Amino acid sequence: MASPRPYSPPITRGRRAREAASSDRLPMDVLFNVLLRFPARDICRLRTVCRSWHSLISDPVFITEHAARHPGPLFLAQFRDDKTHSIYIVDLSGNVVKRIAGAAGGPYHRLQCTRLDRACLTTDWNRCHVLNPATGAVQALPESPAAEHVNRVNLRDPYTFFALGRVSSTGDYKVLRMFNRLGFAKGGHQLFEVFTINGGDAHARWRGQQSPGLFVDECSGVVVDGVVYFLTSRAYDGARYGIRADYIVSFDLGREEWRRDLRGPISSKVGSASSYMRHHLTLAELKGSLVLADRRHQPFTLDLWFLVDSESGHWVKEYHILTGPTISRPVLVDESFKPLLLLDDGRLVVYVGTRGQLFIQDPGTDNFARVYMGLLDSVSVYTGNLLSGG
Repeated sequence: MASPRPYSPPITRGRRAREAASSDRLPMDVLFNVLLRFPARDICRLRTVCRSWHSLISDPVFITEHAARHPGPLFLAQFRDDKTHSIYIVDLSGNVVKRIAGAAGGPYHRLQCTRLDRACLTTDWNRCHVLNPATGAVQALPESPAAEHVNRVNLRDPYTFFALGRVSSTGDYKVLRMFNRLGFAKGGHQLFEVFTINGGDAHARWRGQQSPGLFVDECSGVVVDGVVYFLTSRAYDGARYGIRADYIVSFDLGREEWRRDLRGPISSKVGSASSYMRHHLTLAELKGSLVLADRRHQPFTLDLWFLVDSESGHWVKEYHILTGPTISRPVLVDESFKPLLLLDDGRLVVYVGTRGQLFIQDPGTDNFARVYMGLLDSVSVYTGNLLSGG
């Protein structure tokens, strides 16, 4: 007679979890240091190994130290050939770190060029979604206008611009919306409104704002430390208006009011208001400062002017790039040219929208080299931490 087999308890889900935990023979401090070496893309997947790993990876101390070891940069990207309406987080080599399926909110939504831990996806006809890439949470903003503008907005043909910024003093995220009816040349109006993200019931509506008194070029808008800056409309080009090409107006999201107008660093160096056109100039946010990029075509140069004191209007030219004869010229000439980021080693990352490409300017050669990835539909800089999503 065969001897009876030893009893084996049934394999349950709880038993599997305990066995997985007990199979981890590494001391916790050793595991901590090993996991720190993995990029965020792998760490997000390793969360699912077992509860102890999930707990370790979700710990604020680990998240902070991992961010210090892997400083980025990272970008939020939409690709032209992607039909899933996804947002991708990519590194500077073009590698996909994370894909957020369906986060774009539908066709024709475009990423606003921000430098935040949030993303703003908008359309020209009044659609705005705010995305938290770490958690995947999306908030759709209401389309109805502020009470002050109910009878002044044609919602069948609204033509809107949106800008998302963070107010450092309160931590609030706010969106500035502009309805641009007909435009300066046809006697139209630009109506402005503000909305607070997750601001509670008291702020869950758009609030009408005063206009700045001048028409702005909505495509020039850039947000720096909770302030939205605009160049004035190209309709003012020409001596009869007396408004210089680098004249800048700005809206403070924290105070929800227009600030004193700002004169740029270029106009004092040209003979007349008509001798310099706005398509030579681009506003950007680099290293926490407002930057005016001045592109010249003969010779092909790029100057980056940094605003160092907004009260006095003092600018400093920190970069003068004399470009080479190869890929640099078409990059600079393109009006969709947009500086995105200054790297710690001094290299400049720019986006050329019509080409759907990122380029890196090498200070050693002054040439712009392409970053090889899929053709981009829109892009922004991501400053958040993907591990903070839990």
